[in-house]
Amino acid sequence: MKSQWNDDEARRALEAYGAEGVNEDIALRVYTTRLIGRDPLLVLHGGGNTSVKTRAVDDLGQEHDVIAVKGSGADMAEIEPWGLPAVKLGPLREMRGLDALSDEAMVNCQRLNLLDAAAPNPSVETLLHAFLPHKFVDHAHAAAVLSLVDQPDGVALARELYNGRMGIVPYIAPGFDLAKVAADVFDEKPDVEGLILHKHGIFTFGDTAQDAYERMIEMVSLAESRLRQGRPVVFQAGQLPGATASAAEIAPILRGACAIHRPGQEPVRFIAEYRSSPAVLDYVNGAELASYSQRGVVTPDHIIRTKNKPLEVPAPESGKLDDFAKAVEAAVETYVAEYDLYFARENEAVGGTKTKLDPMPRVVLVPGVGLFGLGRSAKDAAIAGDLAENTVRVITDAEAIGRYEPLPESDLFALEYWSLEQAKLAKQVVKPLTGQVAVVTGAGAIGTATAKALAGDGAAVAVLDIDGEAAAEAARAVKGIGIACDVTKPGDVANAFAAVCARFGGVDLLVSNAGAAWQGRIGDVPDEVLRKSFELNFFAHQTVAREAVAIMLKQGTGGALLFNISKQAVNPGQNFGPYGLPKAATMLLMRQYALDYGADGIRSNGVNADRIRSGLLTDEMIAARSEARGVTETGYM
Repeated sequence: MKSQWNDDEARRALEAYGAEGVNEDIALRVYTTRLIGRDPLLVLHGGGNTSVKTRAVDDLGQEHDVIAVKGSGADMAEIEPWGLPAVKLGPLREMRGLDALSDEAMVNCQRLNLLDAAAPNPSVETLLHAFLPHKFVDHAHAAAVLSLVDQPDGVALARELYNGRMGIVPYIAPGFDLAKVAADVFDEKPDVEGLILHKHGIFTFGDTAQDAYERMIEMVSLAESRLRQGRPVVFQAGQLPGATASAAEIAPILRGACAIHRPGQEPVRFIAEYRSSPAVLDYVNGAELASYSQRGVVTPDHIIRTKNKPLEVPAPESGKLDDFAKAVEAAVETYVAEYDLYFARENEAVGGTKTKLDPMPRVVLVPGVGLFGLGRSAKDAAIAGDLAENTVRVITDAEAIGRYEPLPESDLFALEYWSLEQAKLAKQVVKPLTGQVAVVTGAGAIGTATAKALAGDGAAVAVLDIDGEAAAEAARAVKGIGIACDVTKPGDVANAFAAVCARFGGVDLLVSNAGAAWQGRIGDVPDEVLRKSFELNFFAHQTVAREAVAIMLKQGTGGALLFNISKQAVNPGQNFGPYGLPKAATMLLMRQYALDYGADGIRSNGVNADRIRSGLLTDEMIAARSEARGVTETGYM
């Protein structure tokens, strides 16, 4: 691991933030926090935190010694000064004299001493930062350090490697008790350059931002060097079928099996994020996967995102997806039953005070294919995928030098059901379409607006258009995916839907919107023109609907089709038969899907849109249609 510190970049950060009235300490704290946050081998998705002790003035003009520490909700990779709320340092340090302090009281005390009452909650590890004397303190969940300490003899390995340069702190859940013990470990040997938190992570510190950061890089690099002494081949490969099904083929099956069904309610669905690489495949293809993958998370912070264990399913044999679906259903049932037992025994041990979370997995391991992260949004699924890949690395490196052994179940349960972590979950917003995947064909005005509406209601959105750049542009606006696709070509459509399944895991909503308007008196229209119109305005709707329904049936969670038809289907206009005839057929197609697939929970509806300025209804089209109707253009619109 190499230091990313750059004197010129540090100077520019000082100048830029200085122009905004930010002091030098905070400016450099932001700079090195970003260096740490942008390295996935150091932190991922909320893990880790940083601080600086400085002076700040309150609204009364009084100056205080404060600690500016990463706040809840701040992303270290993109942190700004607001993400480092300032807390009065003196009262925090006085808290070290207490014998005990609940998590809720700790949070309250920290908030009572904020200089800005509107600031985010300071990190739950604020007291650990405050009890240390150093100006700059950095904390990461470095993958290499976790591989070292997630061992039966992890403490001994760390002591041997760091040879007195780092203090070793036994595992204690984050909070007041950990802060006190860590401070005690430091006091025993105040010349250490940092602390190794067993089964948790690493702290480094220094009088300057550069010192603290570069000590982090050095100490993690030492761990990486130790890991390179491990076995070159870690996992012996298990037996796989001759040919395995693709990720796109199996993702809808996995999504459907992991959906939560509640009587009388829409299923609770998850977005799926697929990951594969040589390292991931070596891991999931290992003969002992059922052992090393089921021992628990590599650091307790991950459990709220990934559950303690992933779901392991059999390798999907190509051409035998029905057998795979049955095996997945059985595996999910077993996973849920085991989670229920885990909750029951651990909840009983803490007095039965906890309320059970949903038991569904957030990571799925598939031999021969890779892994899937699951989440209620595309962002959550990506986070689960990132953490799963990080887990693969940590466990692989741990197994290379010994045996991966994380915390016992009881400690991990305490973090999964920790009141402060539960508070984060309670703040998550669930929108009407959260967890659902929507496909919109046509990236014109109507398609783009529809994509925005669906994304605004929480859906993950894919936009298909014959113009790939138009599809990409519409998708960028909703953080979705854009795919070049000619909807009149079944091969294009099949490939596009496979790409959607590979990206999001399946399809729940289809808005079949793409179309074009041909005009002419019906007796004069060449057959070629009429056939072109039917290809786009009827058969393309059938092609995309058929593809979507096949995926929905795999998922078994219902779904919805929405056809953008036209007023022409029910109120045809003069000289508009080439457009209206296939649209009338599409209206009947919509009804047929409702009749044929309603029993499968798949709804089918249509919108007879009219007079919407778009790529189809141009100024020239408006002029022609108003003339055909015998009204002014204004009257027509």
